[in-house]
Amino acid sequence: MEAIEKEEFRVPRRLRGMQKSNIRQIFDAALPGSINFGLGQPDLSTPRCIREEAVRVIQKEENGYTSHAGLPELRQHIVDDYPHLGLTADDCIVTVGSNEALYCATMALCEEGDEVLVPNPAFPAYPAINRLAGAETVLYRLPKEKEFGFDAEEFEKQITDKTRVAIILSPSNPTGRSLSRDDLKEIAGILEGTGIYAISDEIYKELYFTDERPASISEYYDKTLVVGGLSKNMSMTGWRMGWLLGVPEAIKRALVVHGYNTVCTSTITQKASLAYWTDAGKHAEDHCREIWRRRKDLLMELIESELRLPAFEPEGAFYTMMDVSSLGDEMDLVNKFLENKVITVNGSGFGDEAKGFLRISYCASEENIEEGIARMKKAINDR
Repeated sequence: MEAIEKEEFRVPRRLRGMQKSNIRQIFDAALPGSINFGLGQPDLSTPRCIREEAVRVIQKEENGYTSHAGLPELRQHIVDDYPHLGLTADDCIVTVGSNEALYCATMALCEEGDEVLVPNPAFPAYPAINRLAGAETVLYRLPKEKEFGFDAEEFEKQITDKTRVAIILSPSNPTGRSLSRDDLKEIAGILEGTGIYAISDEIYKELYFTDERPASISEYYDKTLVVGGLSKNMSMTGWRMGWLLGVPEAIKRALVVHGYNTVCTSTITQKASLAYWTDAGKHAEDHCREIWRRRKDLLMELIESELRLPAFEPEGAFYTMMDVSSLGDEMDLVNKFLENKVITVNGSGFGDEAKGFLRISYCASEENIEEGIARMKKAINDR
């Protein structure tokens, strides 16, 4: 029998050159027993009130499809957290995590040739999603000399007549910086009258260490779609609970994308997530925030006292940017730390503005933070 010649797989143009994120590649290379300063994966348990509600829902209720948009009661809770927008439950979609919300928003707003402004440095999913939508990514610098703070001139000079969307990220992954109200007012002033939409990624909104919760660009700019979820603040990364809300006309189009893409978010996840809007849920969130605060303080103290390297004080999320430019190539250092069973992520994986930095996540116990820093110190000394 004649052998059948194997046909070469043809990669679609939109996927050519795309691969899994730099973060995941580093994580995949980690040795067993490594301490994770790399992934933004909370190591705390999902709060009991949510776990217990999930068990009850599984045992006591039917759990077929919800509407594409999600449970009305859940969507009402979400929009109630943004009273200044005057939205109804119809102006919100429950999504499969915040990544799907970003995807649906971008697909709803962009077409071939549009430009999307993305902060540099920032979450690496943004350029990939833009590419899938046929849009071009245009980076605006968050200058390292300003500790990755917002720079209005850098932002404004990237706007062209092709700009369709500006992504606003606060608190930031990877920098831990939050945008001030003055920053947001500047952004709104620049965007006003341009027809550009803002996509405000607020997945870390409740993980803040400042005196007040970070403000939202939606408070100052009407043409905003807000992305959020419970993955980070409630340690629910695997539950895939996110949302998208904002401009009704855009939400209607995003709902079409969401409906064909996923039908609906897990009914069990949606029902269990209602426990977040209870006294028990809010108490758990406050408790978790204090744990992150203690870990942040410990990490920053040890970076200064043991590693003697500069690092920027986080205002939110659970990351700091540590300046390793004095030690040589950042990727060489990442690999050296991997050999010593510590996972870190090179700053340039988030944008060239962060070259010479490492993103350090404190999603680890205090004991592991101490051990991880000790291993890093040894790796540096043994170079």
